[in-house]
Amino acid sequence: MPAVAEAAAALKREKENRLIDGVLAGKHEDFHELIAPYRRSVYLTAYGILQVEADAEEAAQEAFLKAFRALRGFRHESQFSTWLFRIAVNEARMKLRKRREVPLETLFPDEDGEGSDYTPTMLRDWREIPSEALLREETRRLVQESIAALPEIYREVLTLRDMNGKNIAETSEILGISIGNTKVRLLRARLMLRDIFVERTQRKPTPQPPKGVSP
Repeated sequence: MPAVAEAAAALKREKENRLIDGVLAGKHEDFHELIAPYRRSVYLTAYGILQVEADAEEAAQEAFLKAFRALRGFRHESQFSTWLFRIAVNEARMKLRKRREVPLETLFPDEDGEGSDYTPTMLRDWREIPSEALLREETRRLVQESIAALPEIYREVLTLRDMNGKNIAETSEILGISIGNTKVRLLRARLMLRDIFVERTQRKPTPQPPKGVSP
């Protein structure tokens, strides 16, 4: 099975390299085919960071435009998708910085001290989250709100790894941090998401029966 996956990945890379060569040779229409598999996931990545649809759409479009302009500088040692997602993440970061008008350093603290002031809530396991709620629309809304409440650095890693299915190595390369820091950041992101979600589900008001109806 791994051999089949490797063969498929090799064919995909070969096709992408052929399309890149076509774009660089002047066949600009090949660029649309090149980015087609990534349109949705690039948008979701930008949305995961920005949490505003219009801003995410703008960031995604700007990322594709920058990728087109910089395509000649693409080095084939890395995957095209990794290179593209790195551009998208950087574009979303810049848009977020402009929106908040704060220095970028305040959004991305030093790795050595990252998350040191956060202590996860002590739960036995994920089963403490009401399982019967997982199919409800309300729960999906709470999950989205919980993700939006995460600090940006944790939204980034969670979006890339858990929402877009990037592996640890790809996520690390896209974010520009070490594999070790990626694993630590992802773990903290998941713990924080769990704690925020549980806190929000526990504070939901209990439905009251209509007036005149005995409980």
